[in-house]
Amino acid sequence: MIGHSKLATKFTLLLSLVFISTILMSSVALSKALEQRAEDEINYRGQLLIQMINSVRNYTDSHVTTLLAPNLETQQNFVPESIPSFAAREVFENLRKNKEYTDYFYKDAALNPTNVRDKADEFETQLIERFRKEPGLKTLSGFRNMHGDELFYSALPFTLKDSSCLRCHGTPETAPKSYVKTYGTENGFGWKLNEIIATQVVYFPVSKVFDRASQAFFLFIAIFIGIFTLVILTFNYLLKRNVLQPLKPMAQLAQKISTDTFVYDRNEKFELRSLVAIAKRNDELGQLGQIFVKMVHQVYTREQRLKKQMQELSIQIDETKKARQVAEIVDAEYFQNLSVQAKEIRKKWAESDS
Repeated sequence: MIGHSKLATKFTLLLSLVFISTILMSSVALSKALEQRAEDEINYRGQLLIQMINSVRNYTDSHVTTLLAPNLETQQNFVPESIPSFAAREVFENLRKNKEYTDYFYKDAALNPTNVRDKADEFETQLIERFRKEPGLKTLSGFRNMHGDELFYSALPFTLKDSSCLRCHGTPETAPKSYVKTYGTENGFGWKLNEIIATQVVYFPVSKVFDRASQAFFLFIAIFIGIFTLVILTFNYLLKRNVLQPLKPMAQLAQKISTDTFVYDRNEKFELRSLVAIAKRNDELGQLGQIFVKMVHQVYTREQRLKKQMQELSIQIDETKKARQVAEIVDAEYFQNLSVQAKEIRKKWAESDS
C-alpha cells in the first residue's frame, strides 16, 4: 500500500514514524527529568518552610523566652509558649489553615524529645543517624509510606547550638521546677551541645510532586504535537510547491514522449513553458529541467530528421514502384504485340511515302 502512495504521503508517513519513535524514546527520560525537577521544586519549598520555622524559633528564643526566663523558677505553671519548638509548631499549624498548605505536615523528629508527639519513628531515626554519620550532609529528601499514604519529605538536621537550651534539657535537677512538673523527668534530658538531636521534616502529598510533573509533561507533549503538525503542514506545502509541482510537467512530458503523443509547440504547450521556467532555476531541479529541455529538443530534431528520411524513402519507393510497373507493362505480351504492330505500321507508312 505504501509503495503505491504518493511522494507527499510517503514523506508524511516517514516523518510520523520519526516523530513517534522520538517521542517514545524521549518520553521516559523527559518524565524522569520533569519528576526530578518537580521534586527539587517541592524540596526547595520545604527548605523555605523550615527556614521560616527556624526564624520563628529564633525570634521566640531571643525575645519571648528571654522575657519569661526570670519567672521560670517562681511561677507555678510552666508557659509552653516560651519553648521555641512549641511556637514553631503552632505557627505551622496556623499556616496549614491556608488551603494551599492543608496537606503539609511538619515535625521536629527528635530521638529524646520532651513531648512524645515529637518522638522520631524508625524512618526518622534513620535520617538522624545518617545526618550524624555524614556531617557534611545538609538536606535529605525522597519518598516514604506513612499510614498507607505515599508522602514526599524534605529534612534538615537540627543541631543544639544554644547553651541556654541545656537549662531545660540538661538534667532534671537543673531544669525549672514548673518545667519538671509539667513534663516530668523521663523525656527531653541529656542533650549535648553541638550534637544533632533531631531532624526537621516537612511532609508533602505525592500528588504535589506528580501533578506538577504531569502538567509539565502534557504541556510539553501538546507543544511538541503542535510543532510537529506545523512542521508537517509546512513541509507538505514546500514539498508540493518546490518539488512536486515542478516535477509534474516533466512527468507529463516523459509520458507523452513514451506514448509517442508528444507534439513540440513552445508557444502553446503548458508543459514546455513550465519546463523552460524550471530550467532557469539554480538548484538540482533546474539542472534536471535543463536536461529535459535538451532531451525535448533532441527528440524534436530526431523526429524532424526521421520525417524527412521517411519522405525521401517514400519518394524512392514511389519511383521504384513506377519503374517496376513500367517494366511489367513493357514485358507484357500485349505490349509486345502492340510494339510489333506499331513497327509494321511505321514500315508501311515508310513504303507508301517512298
